[in-house]
Amino acid sequence: MDLHRNLIDGEWVDGEAIANINPSDTNEVVGQYARAGADDAAKAIAAARAAFPAWSRSGLMARHGVLRKAADEILARKEELGRLLAREEGKTLAEGIGEAARAGQIFDFFAGETLRLAGETIPSVRPGIGVEMTRQAVGVVGIITPWNFPIAIPAWKIAPALCYGNTVVFKPAELVPGCAWAIADILHRAGLPAGVLNLVMGKGSVVGQAMLDSADIDAISFTGSVATGRRVAAASAEHMRKVQLEMGGKNPLVVLDDADLDTAVDCAVNGAFFSTGQRCTASSRLVVTEGIHDRFVAALTDRLKALVVDNAVKEGTQIGPVVDQNQLDQDERYIAIGRDEGARLVFGGERLNRETPGFYLQPALFTETANAMRINREEIFGPVASVIRVKDYEEALTVANDTPYGLSSGICTTSLKHATHYKRNAEAGMVMVNLPTAGVDFHVPFGGSKGSSYGPREQGRYAAEFYTTVKTAYTLA
Repeated sequence: MDLHRNLIDGEWVDGEAIANINPSDTNEVVGQYARAGADDAAKAIAAARAAFPAWSRSGLMARHGVLRKAADEILARKEELGRLLAREEGKTLAEGIGEAARAGQIFDFFAGETLRLAGETIPSVRPGIGVEMTRQAVGVVGIITPWNFPIAIPAWKIAPALCYGNTVVFKPAELVPGCAWAIADILHRAGLPAGVLNLVMGKGSVVGQAMLDSADIDAISFTGSVATGRRVAAASAEHMRKVQLEMGGKNPLVVLDDADLDTAVDCAVNGAFFSTGQRCTASSRLVVTEGIHDRFVAALTDRLKALVVDNAVKEGTQIGPVVDQNQLDQDERYIAIGRDEGARLVFGGERLNRETPGFYLQPALFTETANAMRINREEIFGPVASVIRVKDYEEALTVANDTPYGLSSGICTTSLKHATHYKRNAEAGMVMVNLPTAGVDFHVPFGGSKGSSYGPREQGRYAAEFYTTVKTAYTLA
C-alpha cells in the first residue's frame, strides 16, 4: 500500500507510516499516511513564511485560477471523495458525498471572492487629502481541524486563507488524514506555488504544539474541544497572534405544544442522530412542553426503532459507526452517567454487531431529565439525546439558554410570535425555526457565542474579518 506523504515546501516528504482504519470495518486499512514530527512542522512554517511575500502580492487571477481548479476537481470527484470520507470517518455514503460537494462549493465561492476584493476611498476631514482603506493578508495561518467533518471544515478554513493571500500550515486530525491529503494533493496539482500550502499530518501534542510554540505563525484557526481551544488561545496570546476558535455546543431544540409533530420529529432525528450525533451543532437537548411531550417522545421513539445502523458505505444505512473506540467508550460512559443521575433510558444505548466489525452504537434517548444533569451540561458528541420536559414557552427559552455553550439553537412551532421572539432571544450564534439545529449553508457566517466560539466568524464573506487586516493609507493630493 502506497504511503501518502506530507507536503512541505512543494515536496512530498516521508514519515512514519500510520494506518488509517475504517470504523465500519476495523479489518480494513483505508491507507497508509506519513506522520510528521516537530522538525517537519518547523520546516513547513519556514516554507510558508518564505512563500508569503510573493503569494500575498500575487495577481487576483492566479489565486482565482487555483481555487477554481480545486473546486472543479472536488465537485467532479465528489462520489469518490465522499466514499473515502465515509470509509475513514464513518458518515454514511450519502452524507460523505454531500460533504465533499460542500467542500467544492466552498472553494468555488472563494474563487469568486478573489475577484470581489474591495476597499474604500473617502475624503479626509483635512482638505486635499484622500484616505484609502484596504484589506491585506494576515500572513502565515495555522489551520487545525477536527475529525468529524474531515473535508468541509478544512475547505472552509483553507479556501479563504488562500483567497486573501495568506500561506498555510495545515494539521488535520490524525484520525482522518485521507480527506486532508486529498485536498492538499488537489491544490498542489492546481498550481499552488511551493510553500503556500503545507500539510503536516501528525499528533496534536507534537505537530500542533510546534505550531502553537512558533512565533512565525501569525494566526491560528482551530476547531475542536474546549480544553484544547483554551490552550490555543493561551499560547496565541503569548505571541500576540490572531486566533479563531470553534469549540462545540450543547444545542437545544425547543418543541412547543403548537408544533407540527412530524416536523418536530424530523428535526430531532436529523439534528440529534444523523452523522452519528458527531456534530458540534447536534441538538442533544430536546426541550419539550407538556402538552406535546408524550406524543413527541412516542413518535420519536418509533422513528429511532426504524433507523438502520450499519456500515457507512452500505446501501440503506442511515447511521454509521462512531469514529473510533475512544469515542465509543465516551458515549457509553455518558449513557451510564445518565442512568446514574436518574434519567430514564427509553431507547437504545447498546453496542451493535454487524456483518463487519466496527464501532456501532444504537442511538440513545433519555427522558425525565433535568437541565442540571451532566448529560445535559457536557458535550457527549455521539448519538445520545435527552428530553427535558417544561411547562411553557417561557420556561423552554430559559432552559434552552441555560448552558455554557451557544452555537446553535432551534425551535419547532407554528406561532409567528414565538418564532420571532425566539430568534431574538436565543443565546446562540445560529437559530433555526422548524429546521434541524445541524446544517448550515456554505456562503453564510458560522459561529456561536459563550463557550462555543471565540474570534471572528467562519465562512462566507465574514471570513475576511479573520484572514485579513485593514490598512488605512493617506495621500496628499
